[in-house]
Amino acid sequence: MKRNTVKMIALACFALALALGVVRHAQAQDAKNPYPTSLAPLDQYLMDSKAEIALARSAAPPSVAKDATVMVLGRDGYETAVEGTNGFVCNVDRSWMDQFEKSPEFWNPKRRGPVCYNPQAARTLLPITLIRTKLALAGKSTAEMNEGMKAAIEKGELPALEPGAMAYMLSKQGFLNSRCGNCSPHLMFYVPVKDAHTWGAAPLGTDAPVLLATHFNGAPEPVTEFIVPVSAWSDGTSADSGDHAH
Repeated sequence: MKRNTVKMIALACFALALALGVVRHAQAQDAKNPYPTSLAPLDQYLMDSKAEIALARSAAPPSVAKDATVMVLGRDGYETAVEGTNGFVCNVDRSWMDQFEKSPEFWNPKRRGPVCYNPQAARTLLPITLIRTKLALAGKSTAEMNEGMKAAIEKGELPALEPGAMAYMLSKQGFLNSRCGNCSPHLMFYVPVKDAHTWGAAPLGTDAPVLLATHFNGAPEPVTEFIVPVSAWSDGTSADSGDHAH
């Protein structure tokens, strides 16, 4: 009887030690990368509809945003919450709009990127957001999303980029990443990848007037995004010139 009791105690101690080891390993992993490595529970990415509409509109000057279409994220993807009249479309990007590789915050549910596309970009850039979101909400991994985006492009599901495509990202309330918060107000211009060299853009993080975004740019979307920092947020307040986009 005593022998069985001792054996049971020993097994219990072993199980406890193993459990503590697993916890410590998980904590070490969390310390190294505190962000989710796959889609977090969907509720963490969702917002109150009215709050999301207001946040999306804050991406552009009021003269643009007041007549823009606004899309909000629902459980099945983005849906139109407000029908606009000027051809612009505003929405709040989530974390999966980042580059597919080397992005520790690709699934960070805290990220919110208010953006407002002009008509050309709404027709040809917004589909990237819709396709990526569909893949993300389907539970695809980052690698699977990358392959799914490639397949969509090969099938012709992504419209050809229109000349003059641009977007506003002037929201003071956004949270683009944990490094720079809402970063700086900026405009985004889109050109085919083959024309990437024509702007003389510098890497992100420099003081150059034109910066080259790290996402899209042929990996895999056939689009290059240039970022041009500006001096004021959409509410007219001055920006901190020491911050830079993304």
